[in-house]
Amino acid sequence: MHAQVEWQQGMQFKATSGSGHAVTMDGDKTNGASPMEMVLMAAGSCSSVDVVSILEKAKQSFERCEVAIEGKRADSVPAVFTDIHMHFIVYGTEVAPKHVERAVKLSAEKYCSVSIMLGASVNITHSFEIVAV
Repeated sequence: MHAQVEWQQGMQFKATSGSGHAVTMDGDKTNGASPMEMVLMAAGSCSSVDVVSILEKAKQSFERCEVAIEGKRADSVPAVFTDIHMHFIVYGTEVAPKHVERAVKLSAEKYCSVSIMLGASVNITHSFEIVAV
């Protein structure tokens, strides 16, 4: 796996993955997400892939899955994340709480490489809710 990051202007950078997908990152948060915001988004995306996959395999009837991620950072430099909380919201009909709980737990403890890697130095917590539609 590899990636490339190229300075564009100011604090803007173009990051390109080895598979050819590009995103703009911006240290000033004007024209793109900051690198630390990207870390939160990567953790949420990685966990969401797991949760959706597990719920589909469990044949749960859901229309949407979202995750709200909150990160707390240290007050001093380096301002690393000290705590991250992921709150999953699953929208659907007849979604069993036990399946959502299991999916979130499996992602957190077994499958999500990003959050498991971060968990070595960050306190990561999870919660979920189900919204009937």
